Amino acid sequence: MSKDRVDLIDIPKSRYIKPCGMCSDTAPLNSVTIVIFGGGGDLSRRKLIPTIYHLFKENLLPAGFSVIGFGSPPDGTDESFRQRVLESMKEFEPDLYEEKSFASFLKHLYFQGCYFDDFSGYELLKKRIDSESEATLLYYMSVHPSFLPVILEQLKRSSLNKPHYDPRIVIEKPFGTNLKTALELNYLLHTCFDENRIFRIDHYLGKETVQNIIYFRFSNIIFEPLWNRNYIDSVQITVAEDIGVEHRGKFYEQAGVIRDIVQNHILQLIAFVAMEPPVGFEPDAIRNEKVKVFNSFRPMSKNYIRDNCIQGQYGPGSVNGEDVVGYRDEFRVAPDSKTPTFFAAKLFIDNWRWADVPFYIRTGKRMPQRSTDIVIRFKKPPLKIFGTECDVLPADLLRLRIQPKEEINMFMNVKYPNDVYRINRINMDFNYKDAFSEKSYPPYSRLILDCLRGDLTLFVREDGIDALWGIVDPIIEQWECMECKTFPNYAAGTWGPESADELLKRDGRLWYTI
Repeated sequence: MSKDRVDLIDIPKSRYIKPCGMCSDTAPLNSVTIVIFGGGGDLSRRKLIPTIYHLFKENLLPAGFSVIGFGSPPDGTDESFRQRVLESMKEFEPDLYEEKSFASFLKHLYFQGCYFDDFSGYELLKKRIDSESEATLLYYMSVHPSFLPVILEQLKRSSLNKPHYDPRIVIEKPFGTNLKTALELNYLLHTCFDENRIFRIDHYLGKETVQNIIYFRFSNIIFEPLWNRNYIDSVQITVAEDIGVEHRGKFYEQAGVIRDIVQNHILQLIAFVAMEPPVGFEPDAIRNEKVKVFNSFRPMSKNYIRDNCIQGQYGPGSVNGEDVVGYRDEFRVAPDSKTPTFFAAKLFIDNWRWADVPFYIRTGKRMPQRSTDIVIRFKKPPLKIFGTECDVLPADLLRLRIQPKEEINMFMNVKYPNDVYRINRINMDFNYKDAFSEKSYPPYSRLILDCLRGDLTLFVREDGIDALWGIVDPIIEQWECMECKTFPNYAAGTWGPESADELLKRDGRLWYTI
């Protein structure tokens, strides 16, 4: 052997590198029992049960799995629950439904009718669980947050939180209504479960394009060196919905747009865009970097909030050619409601990478289209060398589209053929659907599988929740003390109030709707 040859076997490897034949996503699962509190409710029937059925069809669940719906109606039975699930599946997921496989799936479904404060129901649940072979136990809280204290108390009282059950608990957003209530809820959870068994779920983090932000940044060396204040002019994030509040009027009156979208979805997207490279892909390595971003947001004074945060509420208008009512005329909404349905702001992250780079965010209901976009605007070249005709040189843009299409687009400038100085704008596109023949999994599929495997990577840690509320609480508190006399201030089917456009125009920029 040549002395110059390096034996690759002797090269130390990162502790995060796995052998080629190993993949955590295909690791076999032990037997599992999923208990859905609120199993007969809307979220369960529309999202959770179809997602579990999808995993069943893809052979991603162990043969002996079971799903137990827990809650109202108290006189519900296994058969009545299965019938409701069947009807919901045909109504909400007809393309996913297959008669033969769904009939097999239904045999794994059970129901425990019980009011949440009735201890006898938990005793019956325990008997069901104890009668089965050892299984990982997943409690999914598909309930209003007000029910959590009593459920947690009953789980402790019945010892269904003991370690020998290998229990995990999944909490849906909103996780509290402010920092104070989030701290109280975390305290309650920790009286019942260890932090590594608490899965605070945000379905946005299950989307392939959201997860791909990290892969895109840290596996392509052509982008990472430019991913900082030296080359990036600004970042825009738009989460637009064309629907109104639908049947969620009562919830939305209590939550508003900041608690519903900004405190979780949008700030999570910012974290993926802005985070530093993690030391590895273990859960806490990634979550550590995200929390650093949250803690680096520039604090906002009352004057700053007044000048750089925009609120709005939609009035009557037309969306997709259909006339729609304003927010105040929606079901279970107060006729004089001051609840905002639109939010825009200019935020800053005060760390070495992002100092003085503005992050413009906006989100709203009853906008012209449903879309979630992250747009990275790069700085322009330092000199104009192509003549006066090209003085207005568009900046390079990178768009990461989360929905409705999952794609990445790069917009750049090239020379127009047979013209001396003419610049032409072109785009390079990557589309998930076109590039990969495999069907993409619904967001909840990935997240539920991670819960069953005990992988916390895509779930929010306690200190992350605290930091998120620390960012938005000052805005909510200031707005709730103000009397907004301008609502409604944008028509349904538009991109929000004019003040949101002015927010960028005064900085010499525009919202990108491309």
